[in-house]
Amino acid sequence: MAERRIKITAGDLSVFAELNDTPTAILVWDSLPIEASGSTWGDEIYFKTPISAEEENAREVVDMGDVAYWPPGKALCLFFGPTPASQGDEIRPASAVNVLGRIEGDATVLKQVRSGSKVRVERA
Repeated sequence: MAERRIKITAGDLSVFAELNDTPTAILVWDSLPIEASGSTWGDEIYFKTPISAEEENAREVVDMGDVAYWPPGKALCLFFGPTPASQGDEIRPASAVNVLGRIEGDATVLKQVRSGSKVRVERA
């Protein structure tokens, strides 16, 4: 497996993530760099991409630190805690997402990012 490590810069903050081997992750990797204005939804940052992909092993509930693609919005999503759709401690996207990677280290640092911050994803 080729390592697909990415750097995500949101506002003044940077985190690294490792992409998996799914077709969606490879599509994202091949489309980098991606830059967009980020929006927040609870403890999730999401932003539009030029990528168009179908649902693939899509999940209704994700794990802390997951990086995912949201097919209806053609958006990348970074999850670092509950969203308005969550019940209890779960992390629930607006609708099913394709999980394509995981943030390294403490994903909760992303709580500092404000809606409207510029987000850039590039190869690390």
